[in-house]
Amino acid sequence: MTSSPVLDPARLAKLREALLAASFTADGCLDLLGPTAYAALARSEAVPALRATRGGSPLETLVRLFLLQQPVPFAAAAAALPVEDCLADGWLVRGTGADGGDVVRATVDVRPYANEVAGLPSAEAWVVSDLGCAVGGAGGIGSGETAEGVARKDLVLGVGGASTTLANLSVRRPVRAALDLGSGSGVQALHAARHAQRVTATDLNPRALHFSRLTLALSGFENADFAEGSLFEPVGERKFDLIVSNPPFVISPGSRFVYRDGGMAGDDLSRSLVRAAAAHLEPGGYCHLLANWQHVKGEDWQERLSGWVAGTGLDAWVVQRDVQDVAQYVELWLRDGGDHRGPGSDYQTRYDEWLDTFEAARVEGIGFGWITLRAGGAEQPTVRVEDWPHSVEQPLGPHIESWFDRQDFLRAHDDAALLATRYVLADEVVQEQVGAPGAEDPEHVILRHNRGMRRATKVDTVGAGFVGVCDGTLSAGEIVDAIAQLLGEDRVVLRDRVPESLRLLTEQGFITPVR
Repeated sequence: MTSSPVLDPARLAKLREALLAASFTADGCLDLLGPTAYAALARSEAVPALRATRGGSPLETLVRLFLLQQPVPFAAAAAALPVEDCLADGWLVRGTGADGGDVVRATVDVRPYANEVAGLPSAEAWVVSDLGCAVGGAGGIGSGETAEGVARKDLVLGVGGASTTLANLSVRRPVRAALDLGSGSGVQALHAARHAQRVTATDLNPRALHFSRLTLALSGFENADFAEGSLFEPVGERKFDLIVSNPPFVISPGSRFVYRDGGMAGDDLSRSLVRAAAAHLEPGGYCHLLANWQHVKGEDWQERLSGWVAGTGLDAWVVQRDVQDVAQYVELWLRDGGDHRGPGSDYQTRYDEWLDTFEAARVEGIGFGWITLRAGGAEQPTVRVEDWPHSVEQPLGPHIESWFDRQDFLRAHDDAALLATRYVLADEVVQEQVGAPGAEDPEHVILRHNRGMRRATKVDTVGAGFVGVCDGTLSAGEIVDAIAQLLGEDRVVLRDRVPESLRLLTEQGFITPVR
């Protein structure tokens, strides 16, 4: 493997001990750098962190070596690491500094990572990736400071915004088998290894699989298997309780970079993953994907994505977080590929090629978001496709699991059963009244949820009165009857009208059935 450290379990254990001894952890780095320098590092600004690491302690040496990608004196490295082992296995290379002294440099980015799973104590972990390919590093993917001797298309990226988002979306519960499809540096496999008996990581790029092995081994996990190949091919007909994938979903006219370009026309890669997931999910299993999708002229994008799921038998919740016009999208990924840099750049040529491809396919914009699928086993699966660009509470995984549970409840309850159920108001729901100053009655009553998706919905007088008293003591029907008497309305008419609101308030998590 070019520019990839050797995986020696015994030596990796010694390396991990050295990292822990120096407090080269997420919390340790934050304590050392302070919030200002730490935040600057996340913006790829290294100067504050360089200023904060001038003391020469083992932790400062490791931050400079692995995060800031600076040469450090051999003696300082030897005080912090089993340096001869690291040199022998390819984690470090030796050289001569500007002052003629003996120095070492890192060959890879080793980044402390807070491996958190709901219900489990936090565990120390590290993600291994190519130099210059981890968000918050001293350089960045577009800087040209990449692994020596490695083709750009084969680079392995580290922790980024997309991988963090996917980790926060995933449902975390004890499972038998989990699959990280397109594992890259192994971030998703790292999370899954904490709550799955066995994790399988796959990737088309053999370098990526090797980095995944390094990440999990350095972090102390031995419950993972690795398989090379495209999409679901490496796992045959095997089924999993959890599938997670941050795939190469970028919609591009070619396949220049393995880490981002799927090599299929348009958004076919994302669609094919959705279609194939059904055959690889155990009953009750979840699949979480990040994806891009095309907004095609003359087509409703929500109907288009609903069509991806149709016939699979899966429940689905698709959330669009952002939409870019085609020019914005092209510019984003040309910058990512470094095409805007230097003389003789092919920037305009590639820009034209990309726009030609979108124009031929009648693409007007590109949506980005997440797709959650569940093998719920329902005869009529629930498929919800929505646009939600507003802020959400992370981690969202527990709320996603609750949303699917509520779909099961709603499918199993007709209007009469809904009215016979007792409900409680969800935690952190507040009521807002909107109207002109001094008005006797508000024009609108808004319920706002401060957890999960942080939704807001308008309710009428009946709805406001209902949520004000639903404490699990009375059934919905009994509350409606009392409201009808108070308002002087026909209770039968009100009972016919209320179930629609009950379904909405339940689905969106404002009220919770007492079971």
